[in-house]
Amino acid sequence: MSLIEVSGVERTYRQGEVEVHALRGVDVTVEGGEFSALAGPSGSGKTTLLNMIGGLDSPTAGTVDVNGSRISDMDRSKAADYRLHHIGFIFQAYNLVPVLSAYENAEFVMMLQGVPKAERRERVVPMLREVGLEGMIDRKPSELSGGQQQRVAIVRALASRPKLILADEPTANLDSETSADLLDLMLELNQEYGTTFLFSSHDELVLERARRVVRLRSGQIESDQRDSDEQVA
Repeated sequence: MSLIEVSGVERTYRQGEVEVHALRGVDVTVEGGEFSALAGPSGSGKTTLLNMIGGLDSPTAGTVDVNGSRISDMDRSKAADYRLHHIGFIFQAYNLVPVLSAYENAEFVMMLQGVPKAERRERVVPMLREVGLEGMIDRKPSELSGGQQQRVAIVRALASRPKLILADEPTANLDSETSADLLDLMLELNQEYGTTFLFSSHDELVLERARRVVRLRSGQIESDQRDSDEQVA
């Protein structure tokens, strides 16, 4: 069974009297352990599709299954609970809690999950060290650079050990050197932990490292290219 199965997904919005077709009958599957990206110009539907997969939005038609659960049929409360326990998120705006330290932000999801304090520390401290934040764990987000804040966000997403991490334009606010370092780090963590990564991005640094790039245009899949150059759609 695929980790992600998107079948016939459509998403239509209304802007006044105008209907906007953000997704038009999208079909795509993602296997566990992939390091993949959704690409395309602004308005192509890539972020909308990522939000469907994460249960942040619901399709107008079609279904979305994640790890065997139909997330597209869940109400808002059930989808939020499912995300908490199964999906990690990395956002371009980091979404760190300003009043919490780097350590507290990194453990935040696990605290909501009810993971014991000792186990939270056992997971978070080595990972913060691994991403180069040793000695900075007590700093608030305002005392960290953009790249350091994104590292905290990556640890927060990974520490709860989800099967899937969704990253929406995670390099948008970073310089190219910091972006490259963080993407290489995520690739290493993907290989080390077997966590599935799915990006929404138009950043060439992301697309160069992705082992699979699904390109969207006008709400439809335009191409689906793997490392092997095998055209699969």
